[in-house]
Amino acid sequence: MAQANKPSLVTLGDFFHFAVRRFRQARLAYGHGTTNAVDEAAFLMLEALRLPIHRIDPWLDLKPTPAERARLLTLIDARISLRMPAPYLLGVAYMQGVRFHIDRRALIPRSFIGDMLAGGVLPVAKPRRILDLCTGSGCLAILAALAFPRATVDAVDLSPGALALARRNVAAHRLGDRISVHRGDLFKPLAGRRYDLIISNPPYVDAGGMAKLPPEFRHEPRLALAAGKDGLDLVHRILAEAPQHLTKNGGLVCEIGRGRDPLEAAYPRLPFLWLDTELSEGEVFWITRSDLAG
Repeated sequence: MAQANKPSLVTLGDFFHFAVRRFRQARLAYGHGTTNAVDEAAFLMLEALRLPIHRIDPWLDLKPTPAERARLLTLIDARISLRMPAPYLLGVAYMQGVRFHIDRRALIPRSFIGDMLAGGVLPVAKPRRILDLCTGSGCLAILAALAFPRATVDAVDLSPGALALARRNVAAHRLGDRISVHRGDLFKPLAGRRYDLIISNPPYVDAGGMAKLPPEFRHEPRLALAAGKDGLDLVHRILAEAPQHLTKNGGLVCEIGRGRDPLEAAYPRLPFLWLDTELSEGEVFWITRSDLAG
């Protein structure tokens, strides 16, 4: 920590460049809202000081107070020594500019489905009833409610801790009248309800991936990551049960990571439509009830 107490650390820019340098030296792993040391350091600095997180440039000349300087140094050190993802250190994560409370009871919000909800590119028109399976912190349920203002949303998860966090986020966004949170194993708590749109970012890390997880990802709940040998344990169940919970013209959007090849091998007759984004290819599929039932 001797380096950290150098008098040159006066402005936010000084702390930012110091953090970038230390993060690079430590060879940290990213993927929890950022992809590199520069963005990680910027998020850490700005959120710690409760500044707008979009750009750090306007704030580089800001001079933090002594208490703020101590907090920044503590966060930088913890990010390296604990290999703790920045959102867990700060208790906050963002998806599509939407702020979510987060802690280690749930996966840190991230999903290509969030990009699709915000971008309005899902192949479904004005769903009125939406289901979010494996909701975790509730982030996708909330983004779905924001994307489709006339829809009601059911959000389901098995973890009581994750659901407590989801309820907090739903309340923070004042969506309690439109989002209902349920505890249970996939479709079990839904009593035969049907939906125009089912979205799911279930656990999908295969056994090989779990064995190679960087330390940052090992802070997240194993229940939210591990999904058997090929990563498809829950996806098989979702595909089998979804037709009984979709309306006639409804469809399922599901994120599966690198599971495309084993999925298509297991279901050679299902016409999966792969929904790609700028940053992903072959990781999210769409399939209709009629195709699943057929």
